Amino acid sequence: MGDEQPLSRMPGMRLDELLEELQARINAARGTRDRVHSLLEAVVSVGRELDLSQVLRRIVEAGAQLVDAQYGALGVIGPDGRSLSQFLTSGLTPEQRQEIGPLPAGHGLLGELIRHPEPLRLSELGAHEASYGFPAHHPPMRTFLGVPIRVRDEVFGNLYLTDKRGGLDFDAEDESVITTLAVAAGVAIDNARLYESSQRQHRWLRAGAEVTNHLLSGDARQDVLELIARRAGEITGACLAEVAAPVPGTGDLVVERSVGDGGAQGLVLPVDGTLAGAASAAGRHMVSTCLRKDPRFPADPRRSACPGPAVAVPLGSAAGADVLLLARAAGEPVFTEAELEPLLAFAGQTALALELAVRRRDAEHVALLEDRDRIARDLHDLAIQRLFATGMTLQSAARLVEHTGAAERVSRAVDDLDETIKIIRSTIFGLRARDEGAGTSLRARASRAVGDAVTSLGFPPRLSMEGLLDTDVPLDVAEHVVAVLGELLSNAARHAHATRVEVSLRATADEVRLTVSDNGKGIPEQGRRSGLDNLAERAREVGGALEMSTPADGGSRLLWRAPLR
Repeated sequence: MGDEQPLSRMPGMRLDELLEELQARINAARGTRDRVHSLLEAVVSVGRELDLSQVLRRIVEAGAQLVDAQYGALGVIGPDGRSLSQFLTSGLTPEQRQEIGPLPAGHGLLGELIRHPEPLRLSELGAHEASYGFPAHHPPMRTFLGVPIRVRDEVFGNLYLTDKRGGLDFDAEDESVITTLAVAAGVAIDNARLYESSQRQHRWLRAGAEVTNHLLSGDARQDVLELIARRAGEITGACLAEVAAPVPGTGDLVVERSVGDGGAQGLVLPVDGTLAGAASAAGRHMVSTCLRKDPRFPADPRRSACPGPAVAVPLGSAAGADVLLLARAAGEPVFTEAELEPLLAFAGQTALALELAVRRRDAEHVALLEDRDRIARDLHDLAIQRLFATGMTLQSAARLVEHTGAAERVSRAVDDLDETIKIIRSTIFGLRARDEGAGTSLRARASRAVGDAVTSLGFPPRLSMEGLLDTDVPLDVAEHVVAVLGELLSNAARHAHATRVEVSLRATADEVRLTVSDNGKGIPEQGRRSGLDNLAERAREVGGALEMSTPADGGSRLLWRAPLR
């Protein structure tokens, strides 16, 4: 309004014309004042929010309202600086968005503002040389106004407005208003990002401390891995979070713990052609902006489960380490450097805690072996000698007992003492055998077989052992026991579809009994029995038997037993 003439300098005007002109200028001034007031309200509304997603939503809605646009959108530029990683809309119904299909990636006219971040006004957007037209089911749009949004001299994204109501074109004043809003939006986005970063950093620190506490408190590795996946998924907003570990001697990875959509514990992943495999082999994190379209990972099953942005982070600095995989749904924001920095720190802290937990368990195992050695020594040097001396005394006293019944009782007591000495000596042998080579004892091998089955089952089986397994069970029978246990656990994982498996290994005076029961679908009447036939043949080789039954609550129960010679 600065170039208009004062009313006193308009000669020849009639009074009614002068009054009309005055009223027009008053209305214009009132309209300008109202618009400035609306702009200030929009700036305050945008700056009030601290949640980044809400800030972006407010910007789109405020921009459309300020210039009376029917449609508005805000495109966030991705890390590559050439495409859009996020696209928010205003004015479209959910049904319209569904019919349009995938959101724009930043080509055509939208890409023009990415390549040339300057305000752009068009009376007919279809006439622009960069326009590609609209996809099917897209509402028609004619007028266009786009302005870039800068955050600290960096172009964060672009605000797009189309179809000014009333069929009017966007004018210079509209452009000025939206440009002013874009400046305020840049400040609000920067504040929201700083707040979000501090909150995220705080959550990562808490998660790292929680994982470390659980590890050093002696919690099972599988439980801690699930905690790692769950917390990482919650903080990053991933639809899938899982921890995969290398399988020794195969070059593959197996998913040990999985949380979220499409998870599959026990799933074997090849190193070649998968995101987690690439991170494990390289010993560094790998990022995919869209796993479904990433040509580097054609064999990755997560391309269909969570086909959006993904990142794989090794839990350790060396190649061949465990890998934490996080994947988002299609259309979700890509993992930015600001997100990756605390994630990598969390992975490093977790890897250190896992290593410390292993060292601590090793130290506890050494202390346990030393304690066993002390117990064995004390039993040999103290208990056995006293029992032997007591037996000799009773034998001497038996000659002086004249009553036949009393003499027999003393003799039985001497025999009991002799049997007790044998049992103690067997126990000493078992303790020292574990000291010298824990990996060769039947107890240790059975425990290892049950532990190895956790990966394929997806949960830890319950194990109970009883009797002198390491001393009374012959080596050839022990070999059969370990082989049968591995086969039964493998069958439970592949065919039973159980949620509970119980293993009982017991050595009596006469036989060794291995029982594996589950709550799965049971053993079908018609089906392949070659595996079970092999187990029955193993039992017959050592004079034993294999028995199958169905518990009252369903599932299956298999008892493999062999005599102790």
